[in-house]
Amino acid sequence: MLQLRHAVSELPFQYPFTISKGTKTHQKSLVVELTWGPGIRSYGEAPAISYYDITVEKMQEDLEAKRKFVESFSFMDPKRFWHFLHHLFPKNPFLVSALDMAGWDLYGKMKRKPLYDLWNLDPTKSPQTDYTIGIDTLEMMLKKIEAHPSPIYKIKVGDEGDLEKLIAIRKQTAAIIRIDANAGWSLEQAKNMLPVLEGLGIELIEQPLAKDDFEGTAKLKSMTPIPIIADESCVGVMDIDKCKDVFSGINIKLTKCSGITPAMEMIKKARGFGLKVMLGCMNESTLGTAALAHLAPMVDYLDADGPLLLSEDIAVGLEMESYRWVPRAKPGLGVAMMQDKVFK
Repeated sequence: MLQLRHAVSELPFQYPFTISKGTKTHQKSLVVELTWGPGIRSYGEAPAISYYDITVEKMQEDLEAKRKFVESFSFMDPKRFWHFLHHLFPKNPFLVSALDMAGWDLYGKMKRKPLYDLWNLDPTKSPQTDYTIGIDTLEMMLKKIEAHPSPIYKIKVGDEGDLEKLIAIRKQTAAIIRIDANAGWSLEQAKNMLPVLEGLGIELIEQPLAKDDFEGTAKLKSMTPIPIIADESCVGVMDIDKCKDVFSGINIKLTKCSGITPAMEMIKKARGFGLKVMLGCMNESTLGTAALAHLAPMVDYLDADGPLLLSEDIAVGLEMESYRWVPRAKPGLGVAMMQDKVFK
């Protein structure tokens, strides 16, 4: 029988983090702990993101309302656990994601294997993660780049002066540059910027237009060799059919798709359509980032820089080698929780 605990984590960013949808100084997350059998403890994390309209308080409320069903589940297989959770919390994919992550962590500990080993993956084959530069003044964006030398930057755009900033950033660094508009551009804006973006050697453009503007995105994709990656337009596995002919690839995030289990299904389906796959983050701590690190060998692009953007953490257990996350060769996620930071 499972035992359940949950708590709230609220970690500060090193810098105020701004995208086209707003600014935040802290990342609030739900952390869950499952205890099974002879004291095996496992963990999961789900950040709250305002534009998906799911708060930590809502996750806790839903979890408490159905706590007895979760705790009475006869856990043997994480995929079966996810299907149970998916039906138990049909309107709260973030909560399902946290519990699904804890389920996989538990399963790895039961089998005494790291998750990458269970999935027959080689963590040395992971892509490098990018480092995100949020929307800011040009001076501050350049200072952040100088303070955090990285082989890959994701630059948040969708503000006035995007091109001016990107031109200046390119002058400062020869690193790979990705841009993410978070649906903040119109088709006309994007179209007018394409020649400059191509000249700057931009690697990819993530979610340039509104999430439901498939017609506009298809037109934009036909105008440029720069890959166009879906984020807000591709939440779960059912969205891939709508995106396959419109985008060059998809960004999979565990919280929005409801966990590790559906993320693996999405990777497989996207590959079947010849789409590129990015694994993205929502500013998770080392706990949630560890899940991404185990999955990373399956994808083309990795955006898993939460622990690099946050100034505090709640777990240890990841090493970084040349901007590649390397999980510890320990069962499950391989992380150790800082219990005093969460379960006080």
